[in-house]
Amino acid sequence: MPNHLIIDGYNLLGVSGGMGPMGSQDGEAVRESLLQDLNRYHQRMGHRVTVVFDAWRQVGGVQRQEHRAGVTVIYSRQGEQADQVIQKMVRDAKGECVVVSSDHEVMNTARAHGAMVITSQEFWPKIKRPTPPSISRSRGKSQDEEIESMRSPSKKKGNPHKLPKAKRKRIRNLGKF
Repeated sequence: MPNHLIIDGYNLLGVSGGMGPMGSQDGEAVRESLLQDLNRYHQRMGHRVTVVFDAWRQVGGVQRQEHRAGVTVIYSRQGEQADQVIQKMVRDAKGECVVVSSDHEVMNTARAHGAMVITSQEFWPKIKRPTPPSISRSRGKSQDEEIESMRSPSKKKGNPHKLPKAKRKRIRNLGKF
């Protein structure tokens, strides 16, 4: 299981409610808050975290990279979008990464190169969770209850009380993040 997370920064901020459609709130403060949350996630879970932000409208031309308390932050260069940077990183990683984005083009590229995809909506609660998944499950829903809530009412062969193998595998993999 790869443990390098590549995150579409503004996509995740959009899910969190931190940025309006035109970045109405103070963008720098919102980004800093997200980076602090991701740093806490990195310390708690130990996964390598890279966040990519769009900077393609800013004058300066070059891609910037910073390291902040265990989180690598990449700003795309002028004329390049974060999606393009993420897609290139996924191709270079040859599937040995996990992509966090809700952008369909990015998700399709990641899947095509063998990377696991977590939507921003699925990942946002995980960075806000104060305890590891094994501890929080005992306080909240059990894994069986989580699986039961995802079950779809469809006619299928086999055990009707069991999710398809692919869904069970996805739930197991999501539990690691």
